[in-house]
Amino acid sequence: MKTLFRGGMIVSASGSKKADLLVNGEVIEKIGENLPEAGADVVDVTGKFLFPGFIDAHTHFDLDVCNTTTADDFASGTRSAIAGGTTLVIDFACPNKGETLQYGLDLWHKKADGRSSCDYGFHMTIDDWNEGIKSEIPAMFEAGIPSFKMYMTYPAMMIGDKDLFLALEELKKFGGIAGVHCENAGVIDALIEQYKQAGKTAPSSHPETRPNACEAEAVAHLLRIAQVADVPIVIVHLSTKEALEEVAAARKRGQKVYIETCPHYLLLDDSVYYQPEYTDSARFICAPPMRKKADQEALWQALADGTVQTVSTDHCSFTLRQKDAGRGDFTKIPGGLPGVETRGVLLYSAGVAQNRITKEQMAALLSENPAKLYGAFPRKGILQEGSDADIVVYDPTADTVIAAEQLHSAAGYSPFEGFQTAGSIEQVWLRGIKMAENGQILQGPVGQYIPRKPGNL
Repeated sequence: MKTLFRGGMIVSASGSKKADLLVNGEVIEKIGENLPEAGADVVDVTGKFLFPGFIDAHTHFDLDVCNTTTADDFASGTRSAIAGGTTLVIDFACPNKGETLQYGLDLWHKKADGRSSCDYGFHMTIDDWNEGIKSEIPAMFEAGIPSFKMYMTYPAMMIGDKDLFLALEELKKFGGIAGVHCENAGVIDALIEQYKQAGKTAPSSHPETRPNACEAEAVAHLLRIAQVADVPIVIVHLSTKEALEEVAAARKRGQKVYIETCPHYLLLDDSVYYQPEYTDSARFICAPPMRKKADQEALWQALADGTVQTVSTDHCSFTLRQKDAGRGDFTKIPGGLPGVETRGVLLYSAGVAQNRITKEQMAALLSENPAKLYGAFPRKGILQEGSDADIVVYDPTADTVIAAEQLHSAAGYSPFEGFQTAGSIEQVWLRGIKMAENGQILQGPVGQYIPRKPGNL
């Protein structure tokens, strides 16, 4: 079956051009001007932008955490993703301490296979390091997993300096890369104890016990370890101006450092934690927390000048009822936000439409850069002949207002409720299949597992 997209503006990181795009089956067959219809179904996209399918390289679906399970599993989470233009998610397979990597991988396949409405891959979390885990690393690469995750905070997940260093050295042998959650756990724990002893248990204590310096110190700490190991590294969900400064210093030393940030750090600030109603503040609890407006400005500048390579969501959703577990103890509020469905329209509206970034930079941040960094390029991340026909049709004139009742996340709310958009996503195509139109899902779960190779950005 062939589909011809007629008259749209094809957007890529390297430039945009008005051209027709012919899809044959699951792949893009031809791009050019005035392509013959040749029996194809014609889709008129005049006046629309055609973006490569977005890639969200940081989601947490069906994750057991904080004595509960995330509201979104792979069924609801990927429906939310595809409706918002995300055609590939890379979720985190998370074996617990004491479990094997293979157990974690098998478990995540059971969660995702046959239930996903967009394509998917996995990063592998390393929270133990021993000879058994080390021996499993080659099998992970064979299974299409060249990217890993480690934590410098959270007792159930964090890994010490020695093991982090040894793991980085081992991944280096295979060309793999690690993303790291950077916060100084010791200082945060000390601050939490002080706040609890003082009876400060409201959601507003959350940002105050995780100050900017705790992220910046951990980023600097990690970067020196990566320097000794002589490996590239990814800083996930970077949120502060001070952390950007630490990355700049490392790059000046010659280190290769990649940065991911998230829409909530670009659009929300810590004032959300100081609302009078508990539920109004608790819904925004995540780690790192929202920061100051000065941090927002620094992050937007970092997107514009290429300092930041990717924008993911860290989608880790809970219902407001689940968030209610922290009444009287802010440390018991499950941390995480829904966001996989709104990322594309937010980055266009607050970024491209406000002249903070170009549409070409948006294509790089949401599609091409993560595809290259995590080893899915050129199958994913770009609209070119031979690539998967993952296409987001964006109508820059169809403004709307974000409303949770129209979204697909099981969280039941959006951190961006009431946000006025500039344009909206009209259609989403996954490997030549029209999956969504104007926010409505049109097909069942046809997502496929995408094995990846070591990337290069």
